[in-house]
Amino acid sequence: MEWIGAGSLLAWVWLLLGQGFFWRTDVRLPARRDPERWPSVAVVVPARDEAVVLPDSLPSLLGQKYPGRAEVFLVDDGSTDGTGALARELAAARGGLPLTVCAPGEPGPGWTGKLWALRHGMALAYERVEPEYLLLTDADIAHEPDSLRELVAAARSAELDLVSQMARLRVVTRWERLIVPAFVYFFGQLYPFRWVNRPGARTAAAAGGCVLLRREAAERAGIPETIRHAVIDDVTLARAVKRSGGRIWLGLADRVASVRPYPRPADLWRMVSRSAYAQLRHRPLLLLGTVLGLTLVYLAPPVALVAGAAGGDTPTAALGGAAWAVMCGTYLPMLRHYGQPSWTAPLLPFTALLYLLMTVDSAVQHHRGRGAAWKGRTYPKP
Repeated sequence: MEWIGAGSLLAWVWLLLGQGFFWRTDVRLPARRDPERWPSVAVVVPARDEAVVLPDSLPSLLGQKYPGRAEVFLVDDGSTDGTGALARELAAARGGLPLTVCAPGEPGPGWTGKLWALRHGMALAYERVEPEYLLLTDADIAHEPDSLRELVAAARSAELDLVSQMARLRVVTRWERLIVPAFVYFFGQLYPFRWVNRPGARTAAAAGGCVLLRREAAERAGIPETIRHAVIDDVTLARAVKRSGGRIWLGLADRVASVRPYPRPADLWRMVSRSAYAQLRHRPLLLLGTVLGLTLVYLAPPVALVAGAAGGDTPTAALGGAAWAVMCGTYLPMLRHYGQPSWTAPLLPFTALLYLLMTVDSAVQHHRGRGAAWKGRTYPKP
């Protein structure tokens, strides 16, 4: 048992120092200044059955205080709850930026619904606005009035082709407080923001809720056609842009937030499990490695501590306790970012166990033909 505790502690020392300082939460929009000329922007919002959240999100886009030309294109992706009609009503009542609502019909062969909607929205925007930038944002994302201005200023100042912010997710219910901060923490561990933002690094990622993309970079990377099959479209998009020579940036948002509620554990479970196995490229060996890795890194420390203390094995208990302490220390910044109490940090092993089970369930559902299911659609392995 002692060697398990030692292995876990070594893993945490490496994660602490060698994984791009993923645990820090100070990666915010880079230094920016107002450009001499504000470029035109098209805001493209794919929406499928979003009538519940639209009143909290769409007015924030229509109310953007942007000095240049900007228009909003909401693409109604086969909604059955009146999403398109509601969007028109909100625009008529609130005013602000011009809004166009369109409906592309069912996705073409080989396309996911969201990317089919983006394709249609981008094509329409190119025709109507001829934008220099595209803001790709989800229907559940609310923006502060200066969000678009700040994104464009950052892209211009740092000469970036893609600027993405990880929206602040909702943490209201007990389960949201337990699972949501860990979701962002694990994402940062997989894709350390500092590595993503380093031009020469291979790591690439974006947060799909808020992506400002330069049109020239999108065309050079063949977006969205080259990623039309992607279930994890944000990471795939960032990879395509970076691979084609574009400069990308990813960080945490201060003025962009998700308004989507996850009131029940089942809602959070579906959020994670629908794409977890796709994240592992549908490979059983990667799934096995992930299960073993999560077990060693997150579950072994408390087990070693308790088993060592109960059995009088002081070295094992000390190694397990030290690994658990380092784990908690790396989680504290994310808890503070979400305004959660520090005493919840030791619960991270339990949350990691839930994520492990979600990942395994994702693989099981995939092999049953129900993988990557979302809002009535199921996508096969590409």
